[in-house]
Amino acid sequence: MNLRRLLILSLCLGFGWIAHAESSLTIAAAADLRFALDDILSHYRAQQPNARIEVIYGSSGKMTTQILNGAPYDIFFSADIAFPERLYREGFAVTEPNVYAIGRIVIWSRRQDASNMTLKDLLHPAIRRIAIAQPAHAPYGLRAQEALQSTGIWDEIQPKLVFAENIAHAAQMARSEAADVGIIALSLARFPALAEHGYALIDDALHNPLTQGFVVTRHGRDNPLADDFAIFMMEDKARKIMRQFGFVLPEDE
Repeated sequence: MNLRRLLILSLCLGFGWIAHAESSLTIAAAADLRFALDDILSHYRAQQPNARIEVIYGSSGKMTTQILNGAPYDIFFSADIAFPERLYREGFAVTEPNVYAIGRIVIWSRRQDASNMTLKDLLHPAIRRIAIAQPAHAPYGLRAQEALQSTGIWDEIQPKLVFAENIAHAAQMARSEAADVGIIALSLARFPALAEHGYALIDDALHNPLTQGFVVTRHGRDNPLADDFAIFMMEDKARKIMRQFGFVLPEDE
């Protein structure tokens, strides 16, 4: 996404539109953003009190399918930039995909101290159920699969795996002890309710990067709030929150 384009567009539109009560924005966001984006939106809503903003969290793959089928999302934050790239390539996005963060995966458990765990420790008989997001449509689940494959235990660990709808669901399964352990997003493990328990960061050399990107969709092309929020996500306040939740920003690499 060309940030200069967004800034120019915002200036050309003027600032009067933000006061209209009918202004609304619908955001589709990957589930790993649930807590970080909620925090960012609390600041954005403070400066846009008249805007009606709805966020739908889910797996990036399923949301891409929804957008291709006409879902009325104005802006899409994906956990894998490949999905926004497809939308842009096929004409369903009006801005080029913009990298907003790099994600990380961790081993997390409520039942036991996971802080010193390795992936091979998951083979221990005491660990019977391991939650990961569904690799078929959730980028964090796919990266978990890649890490397990790189470690050489993917086939052996199959009977223990339970597949969640998205990464937030995988975290919920581990938190509720429906699973003994979860391979979840660092951004979720950093949330205070989960941060009471330790986690082990998984070596990112074991999987492809979780390069996360966003686009303004074709549906949102005439919505000034979509461009305005895209700009807000690139500002220092939002970026500080992203770092607090464990995201690596492109300029930090």
